[in-house]
Amino acid sequence: MFRHVPNGLTASRLVLAGVFFVMLAYYQNESTFNHHGDVVWLNIALIIYLVALITDFLDGYLARRWKVEGAFGRVVDPFVDKVLVLGSFIFFAGKNFTGPWIIGNGMPQNLTTITGVVPWMVVVILARELLVTSLRGSMESSGEAFGAQLSGKLKMGFQSITILVILLFVNYRDRLSGDALREAMMFRDFCIWATVAITVISGLLYVRRAVKLYQKRTGDA
Repeated sequence: MFRHVPNGLTASRLVLAGVFFVMLAYYQNESTFNHHGDVVWLNIALIIYLVALITDFLDGYLARRWKVEGAFGRVVDPFVDKVLVLGSFIFFAGKNFTGPWIIGNGMPQNLTTITGVVPWMVVVILARELLVTSLRGSMESSGEAFGAQLSGKLKMGFQSITILVILLFVNYRDRLSGDALREAMMFRDFCIWATVAITVISGLLYVRRAVKLYQKRTGDA
């Protein structure tokens, strides 16, 4: 009976991710001309994301404690993590979170996103995931172990925390003003840039590891 609980939590997190994205899709910043809803959708999204984080911790903890780690968890758990992280950053850089509109020459112009995330950052994060996945597939198909390393786990931790920080900022920014608002924006931006930096560094470390394994393999041959 217990052996199915961690897998059930992992699967439930995929469902939570879907509901989370629906909430993000239904919300639009009120400074746009045709917003879908108000901040209540972000409040629901924040709660769902917190539950998803808790289940992410619990499924791994319970699987190790009950010694029921299996192929399903090893494959689906990182897949769900990537869906949740990449989907979140894609939404944060999209039109639903566009910043204040200004009128110039009779035409509306969008200045920025209220999340602090811009499209090129999403490209960097996505490119890193695709690169590491390709390297892992290539190495493991050749019989080389290419599991997750510390930098990858740190990267995932930073990304998860940054998503939470962004959600909190967007939810409560209207209650801040002056220095408090500026400090909140600075902290948000620090988290975002730290996430981008560790994402790039993590990717480079995986590339270096793959090169070393390749050189070792060709040398042994």
